[in-house]
Amino acid sequence: MSKQMKNSKVLMLHGSSDVYGASKIFLLTASILQQNGIEVIVVLSEEGPLSGQLQELGIRVEFIRLGVIRRKYFNSRGLLNRSKVMLKAYKALAALADANGITHVYSNTAAVWVGALLAKKKKYIHIWHLHEIIGKPAWFASMMGKMVENGSDKVIVVSQAVKVHWEKYISGNKLHLVYNGIDYNPYLYETKDLREELGIPKDACVIGMIGRVNSWKGQEYFLEISEELNKKFLDLHFLLVGDAFPGEECLFDGLEQKILEKTFKDKIYNLGFRKNISQVLATIDIFILPSTLPDPFPTVVLEAMAAAKPVFATAHGGALEMIEEGKSGYHIPWDNAAAAARKVGKLVNNINQIQNIGLNARRSVLENFSLPAYGKKITKIFS
Repeated sequence: MSKQMKNSKVLMLHGSSDVYGASKIFLLTASILQQNGIEVIVVLSEEGPLSGQLQELGIRVEFIRLGVIRRKYFNSRGLLNRSKVMLKAYKALAALADANGITHVYSNTAAVWVGALLAKKKKYIHIWHLHEIIGKPAWFASMMGKMVENGSDKVIVVSQAVKVHWEKYISGNKLHLVYNGIDYNPYLYETKDLREELGIPKDACVIGMIGRVNSWKGQEYFLEISEELNKKFLDLHFLLVGDAFPGEECLFDGLEQKILEKTFKDKIYNLGFRKNISQVLATIDIFILPSTLPDPFPTVVLEAMAAAKPVFATAHGGALEMIEEGKSGYHIPWDNAAAAARKVGKLVNNINQIQNIGLNARRSVLENFSLPAYGKKITKIFS
């Protein structure tokens, strides 16, 4: 480790305290930096599962409302609201940084803006970790790109798809491609599943998805695919896991209503948030990533592949880099449920192919998206 790195003190900012994909990578990054002797202070907007896990690792966590940007704020009134919250956050963060001799600010996701302002004003090194592809509205994407260009020293992007998107706005020498890597052990060795709890027969085929409930993660599209499959197969069960952002619970309620309208609603299990994702994946035979917009680099696909599950992912975003068609998984259209269902249906009754593709997926994720590789690249960026 370089002398400069040993003397680093990093203020790490993240927009939520859940334990979905970007939060898992944040937790991992904080842990890696701490293990390498870097002093870390994490700032979150609220308490939650993520803050608890960070504190269990002995990482200091402070709570300051950061003025996180969500799609609902993509308007003049919303941005004004966020500006007021961010100004207050800036003052609190500046005091915290001054008191602790901060040298670096790390902002996780494009939803956290205040770190760029803090680093610019205080002349800290700013590292921005982008997990998003923002296409619409175009004015917002352009504004965001200019902000990242002017407000960061280094920009981590999670996939080639994300890199291609942002290099339209950001200097190439700032961009660093680092594929996510996670601890795969829970998914390699999990033996307990949820079938008994849910009343699903052991020999039934379970098709599932995991993701935040929002406008583009594809829960409704998953239901459309499920409906097409249910027309052709008798004993299929469909599992959805994930909740909505705080304040957007109406989206989950709307999903529940959509399920109640289905004729096969008794075969659909909408579990909301589940802490033990390895048990969820142990329950599933086939995993679907039904994102209707490009998913930059979905961590849940890594988890499903590690659990030796064949993944059918919509054919855009980072999934194109994660899955080799026909070998470690499959790509499906994001706008044609009948075509997607036909492709999934070819695997439903083929147990041998399910197992073969699943094992290929596991080998691929362990070889290409390893935790040591992630750790090595991340520490190099901070050195």
